[in-house]
Amino acid sequence: MKHRKQYPGASPYTDRHGRRRWRFRKGGFAAELGTDYGSDDFQRRYEAALEGHRTRGLVGVERTRPGSVSALVASYYRSPDFLGLSDSTKRTYRGVIERFRQEHGDKPVTLMQRRHVQKILAEKAETPAAANNLRKRLITLLDHAVSLDWRPDNPARSTKPYRLDGGGHHTWDEGEIARFFEVHQPGTLAHRAVTLMLYTGVARIDAVALGWQNVKGERLEYRRSKTGSAVSMPIHPDLAEVLADCARDALTFLQTNRGASRSPNGLGNMMREWCDEAGLPLCSAHGLRKACARRLAEAGATAHEIGAVTGHKTLAEVQRYTAEAQRGGMADSAFGKLIARPNGEKKLGEPAEEVRQRCA
Repeated sequence: MKHRKQYPGASPYTDRHGRRRWRFRKGGFAAELGTDYGSDDFQRRYEAALEGHRTRGLVGVERTRPGSVSALVASYYRSPDFLGLSDSTKRTYRGVIERFRQEHGDKPVTLMQRRHVQKILAEKAETPAAANNLRKRLITLLDHAVSLDWRPDNPARSTKPYRLDGGGHHTWDEGEIARFFEVHQPGTLAHRAVTLMLYTGVARIDAVALGWQNVKGERLEYRRSKTGSAVSMPIHPDLAEVLADCARDALTFLQTNRGASRSPNGLGNMMREWCDEAGLPLCSAHGLRKACARRLAEAGATAHEIGAVTGHKTLAEVQRYTAEAQRGGMADSAFGKLIARPNGEKKLGEPAEEVRQRCA
């Protein structure tokens, strides 16, 4: 299956100074996106380019048709619900919403029915996670339409999410972790990045921002970009050993060769390359966050304790991350209780006396 481009319409070119740049082109419209592919500035320019392409040439007419999907999206972007989100969440939501608006922007919101939503979601059936993300955003948008009295109900709420195979991003196991470190030795950026994420459970967007300014004594402290949750944890000895090689005047632990802060997408792309080099196609940066939670669960940490490290706001999110580890641990614990009962009671698997006599 052909891989879908992360930024449709964006393509690279080399300027007269030999620098690699990116440009957005579609339908005769062009806009410059800069040189740092996937950076925050790149994404802002890309979103503006999408907007410019949608409205270009509409001289003397309204930018959006009243009551249309585009008008609803524009209203939602100005709402307290959207403005109150973190910058990273806004970018994620926009990425899903803008693709939907490109395809259905001119359609009237009042005429959208449950069957229409189901058809739109069915077009993404081959990628159920993407379909479910779109469903969530449609629920949000149509809830906003209800709040504006544009329609009396939300047809997206009566649809069902697609069943996902597995538990989302693959959780690294110990063999995969060992294989990565076998290929990427200490002293490399790859080794430092994975060690940082593995021993903190930090997400990409926060990993690229961490530096010595976040080290307070023997603790690492930061505030999650996605939720705003404050996180404070002791620095694991293995992580402390790796960070000791970082220059004290470095902007961040994972800065670029030029001393600039690395972008989350840039780190994600490099992680993909590093994992491929190690022969780990299922592994990703987010899987390290889950691996950290798994290790904590296997060590006997409670959901509250794990949440204090990962910065999750609800225990349900923590339990989703650690379900596999907890099931295995509880099974071992259950069998341990049955096999070694107190007061000399019969152990699990010990044959009854009559069975022993028949077998004698």
